[in-house]
Amino acid sequence: MSDFTTIELHTDPRGIATLWLSRPDKNNAFNAEMIAELIVALRQVSADDSVRFLILRGRGKHFSAGADLAWMQASARLDYAANLRDAHELGELMSLLYHLPCPTLAVVQGAAFGGAVGLTACCDIAIGARDALFSLSEVRIGLAPAVISPYVVQAIGERASRRYAISAERFDGERARELGLLAECYPVEQLDDAVQQWVANLLQNSPQAMRASKALLQDVGSGVLSEALRQRTESVIAGIRVSAEGQEGLNAFLEKRPPAWQ
Repeated sequence: MSDFTTIELHTDPRGIATLWLSRPDKNNAFNAEMIAELIVALRQVSADDSVRFLILRGRGKHFSAGADLAWMQASARLDYAANLRDAHELGELMSLLYHLPCPTLAVVQGAAFGGAVGLTACCDIAIGARDALFSLSEVRIGLAPAVISPYVVQAIGERASRRYAISAERFDGERARELGLLAECYPVEQLDDAVQQWVANLLQNSPQAMRASKALLQDVGSGVLSEALRQRTESVIAGIRVSAEGQEGLNAFLEKRPPAWQ
């Protein structure tokens, strides 16, 4: 594993990778260094077949307050080409997280503003504190939630995305759950216990089957039927049935015993 200064990446013996945003003194705000380190970390996780799933968290009081002010000030002095390179790096981060082969779980407390909403939307599952605060805050400072917008639309829908991107309203964990950005929300003091419950549940599942399901559902998208999609679904189930984990899971079920991955 690489040495990082703005993030932490830990993988335990069970294959659970935890990626921490670790600038608590800056409320885990993004800057170019953090984006670059997150890209490196996600590439490491993507290449590691032993990782069963990834948990994305923020150290300290807040998940992430969005973009770092000093970084934004520096970006304002750059020309279009340099800003385009910065945007490309952020786009690479979001794409890597969204397309990570293993399942991802975001855990949100405190503030999740701007790009942090994008990180949350890119994860397969997100949970958070009831009093967490979310905002697509870019328009307040004359910007737009551009790079993260496709992922936000996928998470909460086009209509709600327009509302919150244009208004920059803040909304709490309960509202985030209603919108679909969070799967569940909890009192903040119960959040760590909830994480352990989610971990225990995910550990019951075949690592290969979770990866296959994630990849398949990204291809399925909104579910528009086509002959190619039908063939894709048929090949997935046929392939996984004859795989080692598929055979183990079916045999364990028939023999009424826990499968090997548990």
